[in-house]
Amino acid sequence: MTENKPNRMTPEEEARFKQARKGRNLAIGGVLLFFAVLFYAITIVRMGD
Repeated sequence: MTENKPNRMTPEEEARFKQARKGRNLAIGGVLLFFAVLFYAITIVRMGD
């Protein structure tokens, strides 16, 4: 049997991976914030009717 060793990233690859993950996290956070503000605004407008 062969032993499965986890692939290790070089420091450069790890830095690129972390930067890409941070960018994705910021994008998802921005979308969530947009939807929270949108639902809040819709609620305020509908309460004014």
